[in-house]
This record gives sequence, structure tokens and C-alpha cells, in this order.
Amino acid sequence: MYNTIPLSLAVLVSLGIIVIGCFYLASPQRILGSFGLKPPAPDGDTRAWLRVKGIRDVASGLAVLALMLTTNSRTVGIVLLVFAIVPCGDMSNILVSGGRKVTAFFVHGVSCAVMLFAGLLLIHAI
Repeated sequence: MYNTIPLSLAVLVSLGIIVIGCFYLASPQRILGSFGLKPPAPDGDTRAWLRVKGIRDVASGLAVLALMLTTNSRTVGIVLLVFAIVPCGDMSNILVSGGRKVTAFFVHGVSCAVMLFAGLLLIHAI
């Protein structure tokens, strides 16, 4: 019962990032504006780089879900804490690059905070 909320948050974050990754794989130009940076030139090279982001996102989400099915909640919590570096880095990159602060804080920052909260609960640190 104690792990229900953080595990549910982990599932939601994982499924969310998988969906976002699928959008970057299927239609990178269409989702590009939601990231928070000024869109780059719409050429083939840019689409290829955006698909790399999609692959990273799908793999990250699948890794957490796979661990949830095969290991204990403490390990899932540790991985969530490590993976929280990704949205924190994305937020930092957007802020340093002069991107949209609202997106930086309310998409990437909130994602990072939720992952940290769930991870800390799962390792029983809070």
C-alpha cells in the first residue's frame, strides 16, 4: 500500500515519456514546439536528430516499466532518481538557451520533481 502512489507516478511518467518519444519518432516536426526551444531548420538532418531524442525517451520509459516488472521498488526508485537528470538537464538547457521558461519549469521541471518525489518515496528516504 505504501508504494502504490509512487509506483503509480512511475507508471504515468514512464507511459508519458514513451508517448512523447513515439511522437518524436513518428512526426518530429509536429511535436518539436512543445519542447521549449526555438525550432531548428526543418531539414532531414534535424528530423534525424529529433528521432534520436524519441529513441532515448521510449527506451527510458521502457526501462522503468521493465524494472517495475522484474525487480523491487527500491531499485525502481533509484533508477527514477538517476533518470530525473534527463528532465533537469532539459530544463537547464532550455533556460540557458533562452527558451520558453514556462515550458522549462512546468513541463521539464515538474517532470523532474515528480520523478524525484516518487524515487525518494520508493527508496524510503521520505
